[in-house]
Amino acid sequence: MNFDNLVDEILDHPDAEKMVEKVKTELEKEKKARQDFRNWLPDNVKAEFINGAIFRHSPVKRGHLEITENLFTLLRIYVILNDLGCVSVEKALIGLKRNDYEPDLVFWNKEQAKDFNTETMVHPIPSLVVEILSKSTKSKDRGIKFKDYAAHGIPEYWIIDYQKQTLEQYTLKEKSAKEYILLNELNSQNNLESVIVEGFKIPVAALFNEQENMKVLKKLMK
Repeated sequence: MNFDNLVDEILDHPDAEKMVEKVKTELEKEKKARQDFRNWLPDNVKAEFINGAIFRHSPVKRGHLEITENLFTLLRIYVILNDLGCVSVEKALIGLKRNDYEPDLVFWNKEQAKDFNTETMVHPIPSLVVEILSKSTKSKDRGIKFKDYAAHGIPEYWIIDYQKQTLEQYTLKEKSAKEYILLNELNSQNNLESVIVEGFKIPVAALFNEQENMKVLKKLMK
C-alpha cells in the first residue's frame, strides 16, 4: 500500500483523529527511546535502532569478515588517493529520519564528510552503503534497510552474499525516485564499477580472494 492510499484509508475511518493522535504519541515515545539508545550505545557493541527497537548484532563468520576487510582496503585506498571523501566500516552510525543503522561499509563524498571530526558519532546520509548478508541480518538487509536507504535517497546500495560469492548493485530508479532497481548482479567472473565512486572499478573476485585483492591493491598504489 502506497502512502496516499494509506492516508485515504485512515481518513475514511470513523476514528481517524484518534488514530493520528495515537501515532503521534508513539512517535514521541520512539524519539525518546532513540536518544536513549544513542546515549547507551557503547564503542564495543554493534547495534541498530529500527522502528523503535534495538537490535544487537552477533559476531559474524570468517567469510563475512574477510570480504568486509577486502572491500574496505580497496575502496578506502582508492578514495584517499583520489581525495573523494571518507570510507568507514562496521561501527559508523548513520542517522536516518527514524532509524539508526551501522552498515557493514559506508562511503560519504567530500561534501557529506566535510564536517566530520574526532567526536562525530551520528553520521549523515551517505552516497554508498554496503551490506554483507548473514543469517541474522538477511531479512533486514533486503527488507526495512532496502526500503529505508532508498526512501532517504542513498544513490547506491550493494548487497554481498559471501556464500554464493555474488554482489547485487542497486541504484535509484530515478534521481527523484525513492525506489531501487537492480543495476547488476555480479559474480567472480565480472567487474564491479561504482556509479557513485567515480572511477572505482575492480574485479569482483578481489572481494573473495586475498591474492586477487593484493593484485588490485598493487595496481591502485602505482
